[in-house]
Amino acid sequence: MPMLPSDVVPFTTKSAPAVSKPVMLIGAGPGDPGLLTLHAINGINQAEVILVDALVSAEIRQLLPAEAEIIDVGKRCGKHSMDQRQIERVMVAKALAGLRVVRLKGGDAMMFARVAEELSALKAAGLSYRVVPGVTAASGLSAYGAMPLTDRQLAQGVTLITGHGKQGQVEDWRPYVIANHTLVIYMGLKQANTIQQGLLAAGMSAQMPVAIVGQATQPGQQRIVGNLAQLTELASAAAVPTPAAIIIGEVVNLAAQLDWFEPQLQRSALLPNVSKAAM
Repeated sequence: MPMLPSDVVPFTTKSAPAVSKPVMLIGAGPGDPGLLTLHAINGINQAEVILVDALVSAEIRQLLPAEAEIIDVGKRCGKHSMDQRQIERVMVAKALAGLRVVRLKGGDAMMFARVAEELSALKAAGLSYRVVPGVTAASGLSAYGAMPLTDRQLAQGVTLITGHGKQGQVEDWRPYVIANHTLVIYMGLKQANTIQQGLLAAGMSAQMPVAIVGQATQPGQQRIVGNLAQLTELASAAAVPTPAAIIIGEVVNLAAQLDWFEPQLQRSALLPNVSKAAM
């Protein structure tokens, strides 16, 4: 793994007990290792214990130090390898033991990642910490999927939401139906029918362009394009790899003409072709 250049100075943290080292909560980005920041690389290289989310890509996992203790704490499709309170207890215990602890999260560490709970647990234990931002999924799928989140003609703003609330679903979709706007929905595939019906009922056009991008920025990236009336069908397509996000708005129509990313160039072997509007 690349080492941090000597002229990049790690930023400082508040004081902590002498026995502990600052815990680092690092955003690993959407999957392409080239999108890791210098602070992320430095923190990972120095880690003695790394608690890794399921959303961290295989390519980034391959770069983790062989001598570090790797603890899988991922949550995917309702299946948890470790619940949230356990994650916090392990993180605190390892840090109090004097080890360099990294909590490695997919995307951005501060975006839909329950980071406030983990920081609160560290603070309650008297531990110091630092947060390293990562490229969030919306930015990754926008750039590598060739769909700008904003555009002077098509979208003057963007909203990022999850496909489900704390109780399992969004109750009111009306605030998300905005003219000349882009909507990006994280973790929404299993809620695609609810999202579709909610947005239609809230007044969004059935012809509004939508795209689903799976494994954005990774060799397995696939992009499937349609309209809101087709969202449930698109989300159930076998061609959609996970993790995936949904982007809704007129900017989706720019994808075909702006396309640039060739996933097969990310690795030596070509991926099987998929149906519909795959990359």
